[in-house]
Amino acid sequence: MQDRAPLITPVLIVSAIIVMVAFAVRASFGVFQIPIANEFGWPRAEFSLAIAIQNLAWGIGQPIFGAFAEKMGDRLAIILGAVIYALGLVFSAFAITPEAMQFHEILVGFGIAGTGFGVILAVVGRAAHPKHRSMSLAIATAAGSAGQVFGAPVAEWMLTFMSWQNVFITFAAAILLTLLTLPMMRAPAVASKAELQETMGDILKKAFKDPSYTMIFLGFFSCGYQLAFMTAHFPALVTEMCGPLLPGGVLHSIGITTTSALGAVSISLIGLANIAGTLLAGWAGNRWSKKYLLAGIYAGRTIAAAMFILLPITPMTVIVFSVVMGSLWLATVPLTSGLVAHLYGLRYMGTLYGIVFFSHQLGGFMGVWLGGRMYDMYGSYDAVWWIGVAVGAFSAIVHLPIKENRPEAVPA
Repeated sequence: MQDRAPLITPVLIVSAIIVMVAFAVRASFGVFQIPIANEFGWPRAEFSLAIAIQNLAWGIGQPIFGAFAEKMGDRLAIILGAVIYALGLVFSAFAITPEAMQFHEILVGFGIAGTGFGVILAVVGRAAHPKHRSMSLAIATAAGSAGQVFGAPVAEWMLTFMSWQNVFITFAAAILLTLLTLPMMRAPAVASKAELQETMGDILKKAFKDPSYTMIFLGFFSCGYQLAFMTAHFPALVTEMCGPLLPGGVLHSIGITTTSALGAVSISLIGLANIAGTLLAGWAGNRWSKKYLLAGIYAGRTIAAAMFILLPITPMTVIVFSVVMGSLWLATVPLTSGLVAHLYGLRYMGTLYGIVFFSHQLGGFMGVWLGGRMYDMYGSYDAVWWIGVAVGAFSAIVHLPIKENRPEAVPA
């Protein structure tokens, strides 16, 4: 019976695998910052701009892939995204100038859009039973965090015995292999009778006229800023702020002897803590106001980031901060996507969430690019870090006026 619908379904399993591999690769890019800069002698800003462009292309591509999936089918959108993702990685492996790298990262960004949250969460949302929807979205989001757990350390390990170019090519093959799971993905097109009568134009008009949608859009900016900045720059920040070698002790006993390794492990710890944080957010989203939960998450991030930069940066504070920030990392995603689905229905969730996600990726572009630019200007990440603290506080505030009741349909 429908009331006994299972939480774990083939659609959820396949979705989790695809997003996990896609995000494992995406989360590893910060590890390549120093090796690529050292090989070619590029300023830090050049590789940062490439990753910033990747984030912006991801944001632009997200509503495009969402609309494509709703018109042409989810699986076709994922196949297209995976192929573009793999091509972008292969072309990036052969880049020898900053301009070439930056151009090829456009393909990587569009590829992530086709295999990432915009398409995947819409599939999961439609396939999930209403009582499981928030948790299903959380599980799919947590799968991205699981990818982050091993993405950066695997990249760091692979760099010990192969070039960064070969790592990129290996990752491209891994992306394509996920397509073997697609025959199991058959998501029903769940929508109410009223939603089926609405056109995409109707629902977009409804959303754009609703101040709550604007506030969701604005609030997601800081999430992208903070996450993309840390993914791209935190390993380098840790390496430089803590010195090249770690003192003997507990970290040495588990094989972490350099700050380069600590930087990669910090990204892994963020992903590991985020699995629990995201699942908790999904559970809480079924029980309490999503806007207040989101405001609390952004406030927590703001406090954690401010304390980290104010206190002396040591290996221990890096680990503690990684765990705290990780518990709040992608916890915003099931709540934000769930809020969009609650307010505007499931029929065009992919497109509507994709537009909101553009704000996230615009923030990501700014975080990554400003990180490299300000580092080259000032020799530290302090200024760009404090900007992240400020935009986090803004997001905590802007979610409070959101109205969680559905807006009325736009008259024909």
